[in-house]
Amino acid sequence: MTFKDNFLWGGATAANQLEGAFDLDGKGLNVADMKTVGRRGKSRVFTPTLDLETYYPSHKAIDFYHHYKEDIAMFAEMGFKVFRLSINWSRIFPQGDEVEPNEAGLAFYDKVFDECLKHGIEPLVTLSHFEIPLGLMEKYNGFLSRETIDHFVHYATTCFERYKNKVKYWITFNELNFGTMPHGELTVLGLHPKGEFPLDKIPSNEQHRFQALHHAMVASAKAIIKAKEINPNFEIGCMMAHITMYPLTSSPEDVLQTKEYDLLVNKFVSDVQVRGKYPALIEAYFKNKNIELDIPEEDRDILAKGTVDMYTFSYYMTICVTQQHGAPASMGNLVGGAANPYLESSEYGWQIDPIGLEYTLIDLYDRYEIPLFIVENGLGMEDEVAADGSINDDYRIAYFKAHFEAMNRAIEKGVDLIGYTSWGCIDLISAGTGEMRKRYGFIYVDMDNEGKGTLKRSKKKSFDWYKEVIASNGQNL
Repeated sequence: MTFKDNFLWGGATAANQLEGAFDLDGKGLNVADMKTVGRRGKSRVFTPTLDLETYYPSHKAIDFYHHYKEDIAMFAEMGFKVFRLSINWSRIFPQGDEVEPNEAGLAFYDKVFDECLKHGIEPLVTLSHFEIPLGLMEKYNGFLSRETIDHFVHYATTCFERYKNKVKYWITFNELNFGTMPHGELTVLGLHPKGEFPLDKIPSNEQHRFQALHHAMVASAKAIIKAKEINPNFEIGCMMAHITMYPLTSSPEDVLQTKEYDLLVNKFVSDVQVRGKYPALIEAYFKNKNIELDIPEEDRDILAKGTVDMYTFSYYMTICVTQQHGAPASMGNLVGGAANPYLESSEYGWQIDPIGLEYTLIDLYDRYEIPLFIVENGLGMEDEVAADGSINDDYRIAYFKAHFEAMNRAIEKGVDLIGYTSWGCIDLISAGTGEMRKRYGFIYVDMDNEGKGTLKRSKKKSFDWYKEVIASNGQNL
């Protein structure tokens, strides 16, 4: 194996799926707090006001707010070099537009970062991971308003200044390219649907979506410029949900459709954040769709200056694209597609494709030539606790092993891969359904889909396996 000596092994989480304590110590409501629990085949629902008779999973999550010392100690036992987490925006600015921050919220993350550093773990901090304050949605319609740019930059600047000596690695927005999709309007960009809707039926407006996405990209760039003034040693990444896709057939129609879909979903936002400008083909796409964006020349200057240092991304599966009707379908992160007949699928219908990760790493490094960091990857399954309390998740170990081997092959081919954080290193509530049933972690949390359980943490078989992977720097799989 050829992983760098200082390769950053670790795990990844998000505040709204982890922390709980949704109304403690001055925290305000955010978009995630307004999403009810769902299940496979039944969408979660966004409610503009809280229904006290309804279960909202983020309100309790797995209560990291009160278990952070225990959890970080377990991460340290595995040997984590890095822990990716998000700051809950409304814990710092409860409505999103206050002048002064909430000191109790800032103090909580001081304690979390101190705990990480005590164990030799570098925090990798996402500023906005599907947690835009409800106040910004209600007052400004999220990033549709230019005013939200300034509120994000004020929030980011507050965090950069407070934690400049504790946090080196930052991400501005999680999976910002989700904002190219209709169902990303609410979750990523904070566009208020003005009513109660299932998440898969929220009204969409393409003009508003891409204008809000532009504002979010400007906010990211302005925050990066400010960050470098505060601490030039910060390493800041974009974060893309990389939906690697293949044409289902070799027909020119399938190949062309795949190329155009990849440019819109995967390359557009990262081109802006890495290269500092809109791709010419996307400008033409807007023109052909009669989408007229308000982009002042000043914004283009900001985008050119506020580029990222590293490309960070999620990778779970691949999909196929086709114009054929009736092709078997596959599921996936954010989007599904046609099923690839050469791949196996998980019990959730996500196709398992480690070679696709190797392909993705090569494709991305060829395009951008900046360090790459895989900040989400993993296998969601319904783990079973045996009578003796053990959780024998050999299927997860097999998934990771194949993907680590793929990472190594890409490194051998010249890719500069600097780190890897598995998604949901400790079992979390699902972003998609709000359930606990779909588990990703090395650490099992005793809680069910209704939020009931002891919250006791216990090791899965994969815990000791990953510990050995990290200790050997990937030599022992």
